[in-house]
Amino acid sequence: MQQHKILMVLTSHDAMGDTGHKTGFWLEEFTTPYYAFKDAGASIVVASPEGGAAPIDPNSEAEDAQSESTRRFDGDAELQDMVNNTVKLSDVNAYEYDAIFYPGGHGPLWDLAEDPTSRQLIETFYYQGKPVGAVCHGPAVFRHTRSDRDEPLVKGKRVTGFTNGEEAAVGLTEVVPFLVEDMLKENGGLYEKADDFTSYVVTDGNLVTGQNPVSSEACVNAVLALLK
Repeated sequence: MQQHKILMVLTSHDAMGDTGHKTGFWLEEFTTPYYAFKDAGASIVVASPEGGAAPIDPNSEAEDAQSESTRRFDGDAELQDMVNNTVKLSDVNAYEYDAIFYPGGHGPLWDLAEDPTSRQLIETFYYQGKPVGAVCHGPAVFRHTRSDRDEPLVKGKRVTGFTNGEEAAVGLTEVVPFLVEDMLKENGGLYEKADDFTSYVVTDGNLVTGQNPVSSEACVNAVLALLK
């Protein structure tokens, strides 16, 4: 694989609505794709809307949420430094990258879903034919993205993302600003899903979406397949 340059975009948002609980990005949904890209020889830049430190969802640091990639992160001072010093999204030039990838966690529902810079980046990558990947709550970023016909970008495209059932299972249906499954359907997406909390990934052209945290490995592998 030739050396590709990947842009990974993390949330800057750390508050779970007005519950008093913290959120952010889901660690494993970032670390598994990051190391898959890295081990495939890619160079990676990590960005966020505000730049600087991107908040890790505390729940994703719990023992039962750990994986091989999160443990690798625990010993990786270089990557920890990248997370603590992300590039500001508005300083990113889409033309310098070969793919863009959005990990989930609940944070993106509040900031990246509404961020005009993120929206413009996604549209630029998509219309250049470059892979656009998002996993779990990451597909929230397609809430306002538009096609060249000024229709929702996901209209008529096969997509997946965190299900209504999964959101209910974690007890946050009434907390989140919107439900990813409902939003994708309302935008005309051809929404698909597997059983809750099982791996499921959909590729439609250069758009790759994964359903939930356990889909992160399959999701990044689908993006890598498009880069070959």
